[in-house]
Amino acid sequence: MNRKTYTGGCACGAIRYETSSEPIFENHCQCRDCQKRSGTGHGSYLTFPQKADVRMTGEASRWSVAADSGNHKTHAFCPTCGTPVYLTFSAMPELIAVHATSLDDPSQFNPQALTYSIRGQAWDPIDPSLQKFERMVPD
Repeated sequence: MNRKTYTGGCACGAIRYETSSEPIFENHCQCRDCQKRSGTGHGSYLTFPQKADVRMTGEASRWSVAADSGNHKTHAFCPTCGTPVYLTFSAMPELIAVHATSLDDPSQFNPQALTYSIRGQAWDPIDPSLQKFERMVPD
């Protein structure tokens, strides 16, 4: 069986990742944290089930913030170019989410849903065919 490989990294190439795992969730998020961090109206992510299956090279800088849910998420970015590369979550430490635009081939991103639509900006319309959740997807 031919498995798809996902590769990517930061703008300057100091941080790289690779995985043959399949993402378990692909979404746009319009929470205020994603808006502020991205400098746009949303962030776009591929979430993989096992952080251990994503091979990383390079050393990321990190900072943590409490999400709207109250759980902490840790953002990892390149200390040289500042590119956001991935996130991890205190409540689900096995998961890792990479920024869709950090992919070498961003066309691999196939969004399934829009989260935190309640925080969306009128000037940032998202594909209306996507399932929308006012907050995070329920368990």
